[in-house]
Amino acid sequence: MARWRDGTGTMYGAGTPVVVEIAASYRARRRGLLGRDGMAGALLLTPASGVHTFGMRFAIDVAYLDRQLRVLAVRTMPPGRLGLPRP
Repeated sequence: MARWRDGTGTMYGAGTPVVVEIAASYRARRRGLLGRDGMAGALLLTPASGVHTFGMRFAIDVAYLDRQLRVLAVRTMPPGRLGLPRP
């Protein structure tokens, strides 16, 4: 499987473009959305075995993806929560 790199891109869902920020390095994944008041678009964390919203100022929708980038589940997480993928 190819390695991802930090950067930005565009994905399309139902023909609608969505700006995606890719956080593949340890530093970028650690920073994530901390210190932000919001985000237009999406943040792709890879690899990631779970997501948390500790220290965040806003709720997020988390989409868990498989290796082919298919959505397995979507969860809304308010600040201060820990989300782990479910089998």
